[in-house]
Amino acid sequence: MNPHITVLEKVTKTYMLGEVPVPALRGVDLELEPGDIVVLLGPSGSGKTTLINVIGGLDSPTSGTVIVAGQNITQASEEQLTRFRRHTVSFVFQFFNLVPTLTALENVELVAELSGVDTDCLDLLRRVDLGERAHHFPHQLSGGEQQRVAIARALAKSPQLLLADEPTGNLDFRTGITVLEVLRDINRDDGLSMLLVTHNEVIAEMADSVIKLRSGRVVDIICNDSPLPPSEIRW
Repeated sequence: MNPHITVLEKVTKTYMLGEVPVPALRGVDLELEPGDIVVLLGPSGSGKTTLINVIGGLDSPTSGTVIVAGQNITQASEEQLTRFRRHTVSFVFQFFNLVPTLTALENVELVAELSGVDTDCLDLLRRVDLGERAHHFPHQLSGGEQQRVAIARALAKSPQLLLADEPTGNLDFRTGITVLEVLRDINRDDGLSMLLVTHNEVIAEMADSVIKLRSGRVVDIICNDSPLPPSEIRW
């Protein structure tokens, strides 16, 4: 059994802009340890979102091998990828993506129902300190509250890997800290593996390891023996 939650070997991704090939990933090799918070760090255009989409089964590599939670999804069919996304990985995005006509609780319940998971959705909202806001609609919630609903929703399927793409990018400083604290607490309490994509270097201080990406290549991997709580980071 492979001890890693995620393994990438020589992964490339090339998009076509008309007849012009545009390489987004250039031979990426990665091994992510289970139970870790890993920060994927790099400037805009470095390939961060492409990489997280490949790991999450939203996109397929041009070449190389992608194994997540023991599943080789490199050449998986769309049906297999749908099942993989439904049961194995969860996403948290920058812009929340809540269903506006559903309450916070109904947004979480929808994912649990689609995934076929029997979970206490109200308890998930309580875990992100939103139990009293369960019956509010997204437009009645602040940006930070909506992002915490999105985190509760991501947990509803009991994933093995949480992928967060710029989870604080649309939030103010203090609200961002609150969201990062929620993610850290879930990681510590549940041992849930997390990959957080960001361009903000200070967020890397809360990670167990940091992967630096530039021009579609991994240029450095840093292990952090003493990750900090978000509230203690010098922003």
